[in-house]
Amino acid sequence: MTFTFGIYPGGAVGGDEGVVEPVRPDDAALIRQALDDLHGDPHGDLHGDPGSDPSSELHEDPPAFLVRSYLPFRPPAGSGERPVPAEPENLLGNGRKLELVLGYRDPDGDLEGWLAFVRAAVTAHGDRTALLQICEEPNADLPCLDGRTPGARRALVHGVVAAAEQARDLGLDLAVGFNAVPTFDADLGFWQDLAAIAAAEAPGFHAALGYVGFDFFPDVFRPIPPADLARAVTAVLTDFRERVLPAAGIGADVPIRIAENGWSTGGGRSEQRQAEVVQTVLTTVLGLSEPLAITGYSHFCLRDADSASSSLYYGFGLLRDDYTRKPAFAVYRRACRRQLV
Repeated sequence: MTFTFGIYPGGAVGGDEGVVEPVRPDDAALIRQALDDLHGDPHGDLHGDPGSDPSSELHEDPPAFLVRSYLPFRPPAGSGERPVPAEPENLLGNGRKLELVLGYRDPDGDLEGWLAFVRAAVTAHGDRTALLQICEEPNADLPCLDGRTPGARRALVHGVVAAAEQARDLGLDLAVGFNAVPTFDADLGFWQDLAAIAAAEAPGFHAALGYVGFDFFPDVFRPIPPADLARAVTAVLTDFRERVLPAAGIGADVPIRIAENGWSTGGGRSEQRQAEVVQTVLTTVLGLSEPLAITGYSHFCLRDADSASSSLYYGFGLLRDDYTRKPAFAVYRRACRRQLV
C-alpha cells in the first residue's frame, strides 16, 4: 500500500467567521523552496546519508507529494471563484501533484450548475491532480464550510459520480472522494443520508468513490492530556472506520486519507508542543495505516496566518508567518522522507 504525504501551502485559513487572510502575502518562491525541502528529490537520494544502505526500501522513489488547494463553487459560475492558494499549479514540479478540493457554496441549490462546475474542474485540472475532493467538511455546520450549505449532501453524492465519470471519459488517473470531520455522538444521520441519496438517485456513488478524507485536530479544540493523545487518535480513527463509514455503506476496501490535521501555536501553546503533537499523531497514523487502510496524510498547514496572534486559527503552520521554521517542520520533513521513528 502506497502512503502519500501532502500539505496545504497557503496562508489563508478558515476561522469562526469565515476565511482569514495572512498578515504577509503568500510568496510562491518561498513556498516552493519549503516544499522541495519537505519531501526531497523523488528521483534522488532522499536522505543525503553516505553511510546508508542503498538497497534499503527507504531509497525507493517516493510517491508524488500533494499540494492541497481549495476551489469553491459560488454561482453564477465564473463570478468570483478563485483557488486558495492562488495559482496552485505554480507550486508543482519535483514530483508534486494537486490534492484539489471543490467546495460547494451555493445557497440556491443549483445542482446542475454545480455538476457542470465539477466536470469543468476535472477537465481543467485533472492532468495535474492526484486526488479530487468533492465538498469541504460537509458534515460540519460552521461558516465557510459546506455543511452549512443547503443541499450539500446531494451535491456530494452526485458530485463524486460526475467527477469520476468525467475523469474516466478523459482517461485520467484520478481518485475522487470527499472528506468529513469526526462524529463523536450516536447520530449518524449524515452518513445514512449519503447511503439513501446514493440508493435513490446515484447508484454509481460507491463504485466511483476512491477514498474518504478525514479532518481532525486532536488536542486543539478539545484538550487531551499528552499521555492520552496516541490512544485518542487511535480511538477516533478506529471509530471512523468501524462505526461511521459503514453507516454510509462505505466498506473497508475504500481507503481513508487524513486530509487535514495540525496543532496551533500561539496564546500559550508552544512550538515545542506542536512538534511533539505532530510526531505523536504521525507515528500513530502510520502505525494504523495497514489495519485501517489509511493511505495518506496532508498537514494543515505550511505557514501561520499570523504568528503573533493568540487565536487558535492563526498558528497551524509548520513555518511562522515570515517563513522561518518551527520545530514541527523538521518532524514532518522526517516523515515525508520516510525517516520518522
